[in-house]
Amino acid sequence: MEIYKYINIDENSRIPKYQQIIDSIIDNISKDNFNIDQKLPSINSLSEEFYLSRDTVEKAYGILKERNIITSIPGKGFYISRTTLISKVNILFLINKLSNYKLKTYNHFINKIGTNSHTDLHVYHCDESLFLNLLEKNKSAYDYYVIMPHFKTDSLRHVSFTDKVIKALEKIKQEKLIILDNIKPELNGALGEVYQDFEKDIYNALNEGVSKIKKYKKIMLIYPEKALYPYPGRILHGFRKFCAEHKLDFEILEKVYDDMVLKRGDLFITIEEADLVNLVKQVRDNEYIIGNDIGIISYNDTPLKELFGITVISTDFKVMGETTAEIILNKKKLKLKVPFNFIERDSL
Repeated sequence: MEIYKYINIDENSRIPKYQQIIDSIIDNISKDNFNIDQKLPSINSLSEEFYLSRDTVEKAYGILKERNIITSIPGKGFYISRTTLISKVNILFLINKLSNYKLKTYNHFINKIGTNSHTDLHVYHCDESLFLNLLEKNKSAYDYYVIMPHFKTDSLRHVSFTDKVIKALEKIKQEKLIILDNIKPELNGALGEVYQDFEKDIYNALNEGVSKIKKYKKIMLIYPEKALYPYPGRILHGFRKFCAEHKLDFEILEKVYDDMVLKRGDLFITIEEADLVNLVKQVRDNEYIIGNDIGIISYNDTPLKELFGITVISTDFKVMGETTAEIILNKKKLKLKVPFNFIERDSL
């Protein structure tokens, strides 16, 4: 077959033979030497041509199939299934939901990682089974696995990790694994970690604005305890600690209710966008002045919040995304807590 002249196996190289087969095929796809649906030599033919063991060729073809670079048709053989440029670095990026904040992190990651990579983004909707299926389906198919671990229980409570998730992650080589948002002590090792500390973050951020916060008579945290995409309970712990330390009257509410009872001197901390919008509308309908009669702090910044002068406590998603890319680009393992900022605007 003509295809043999494009496959290069160096007997003196320290690179494993199966990896040389993979590299040769990917390199020739990138150079347009191979066409889509072009047939590859059989496992037996390739092993005989280059004096390789059948297991070596089978392993190479297996990895190429997992990466969807080649496909096999029973009774016919192996064929090229992708002719787009195959990057040297293939990345699986798993996030729990498609929120503005998650996508902001992802976009900063993509901008920083550059064009010499291929990243597949998958959303698992905080569902353990979907997450495990995605990981099992794509095991060994990527050079790096970037994972935001946030899951929900049957009662719609938040949990960062489950026993099954930990066991699945332990099967990935730690040098290939990067955990975002959360950390888990049992997973400490060679993996990269770019994380938030939800309890300390809200506690420290509110302390930055404590002089303004104290002018309000009561603080309401709008925390959706049971949600489709639940939030870490550590947010509650940090909030309660702050209020107790400063002897502040507070209340934790499930949501911003329609016809909410509003009083001058109330301060609301919202997490979800829908609650923020509903609250602002009700404050205006009751002819209160935001930042004077009633204060508002929102969790995590967006351009619209900046435009409308909403005070925020926010993770630096740019740092989260770019640092994750740097771990891969520089091949070094960082453990970085992402900055969490108090940004004061007119609503406080």
